[in-house]
Amino acid sequence: MDLELNDKVAVVTGASQGIGLATALTLRAEGARVAAVSRTTSPRLEAALDESLVHVSADLATAEGPGRAVDAAVARFGRLDILVNNAGGPPPGVTMPRFSFDHLGDADWTAMLEFNLLSAVRAVRAALPHLLEHGGSIVNVSSTHAHVPSGVNVDYGVAKAGINNLTQALSEEFGPRGVRVNTVSPGPVRTPWWTKDGGAADVLAQATGTDRDTVLDRSAAEMMNLTTGRLIDPQEVADVIVLLASPRSASTTGSDVVVDAGLRKAV
Repeated sequence: MDLELNDKVAVVTGASQGIGLATALTLRAEGARVAAVSRTTSPRLEAALDESLVHVSADLATAEGPGRAVDAAVARFGRLDILVNNAGGPPPGVTMPRFSFDHLGDADWTAMLEFNLLSAVRAVRAALPHLLEHGGSIVNVSSTHAHVPSGVNVDYGVAKAGINNLTQALSEEFGPRGVRVNTVSPGPVRTPWWTKDGGAADVLAQATGTDRDTVLDRSAAEMMNLTTGRLIDPQEVADVIVLLASPRSASTTGSDVVVDAGLRKAV
């Protein structure tokens, strides 16, 4: 299927690894020109860079970072058609999961909201003038934590619930002006958040008295009652993001597409 993305220009945040990298590579494969935004690059991203896929270094948890990233992309490619707000998860220096509301102070809440909610707000603010010029789309990456409240990572869930509300509000205001806004809410995705040394797999392995390979390959899916029996591959989320960003989804706006391996069992 032709996704009609040839020569479209996209900004993808949090694009050095995981869902963001998979999204940037898929957009490029579909003919788009892509600014992959992250604080630092990665070997996989570095190996993929070319004239149509560039890295923009920005700290998205700062007030200036998202706007500078959008400005750099427009300066490089001359326009903007797609914004994917994927940056999120543990703020720099934070290890998750965290198991209780009681473990969180004001600094924890501030860092989480800056990185997971305000970074998207600021990126949208910078991108909208360009998207309104000739129509475009925004895809905000949320989480099933926005749908399923929990004492585990409660600050993250609150921030992602804000993303879902923001998406609906933006869609209502700017949809009639040609800018579609949608959300993708992944469940647990096998990204470096899980797999890095000291990451979620190691934290859960220590908490449950098992080992990281068992967590990644079986017990995490069992604990979360995933219908598929496994963690999600980043590409499976990226494919949904790219379809929503595409003009082939021209009548989809204000929607939240859940890609959760069957975690959220609700009508």
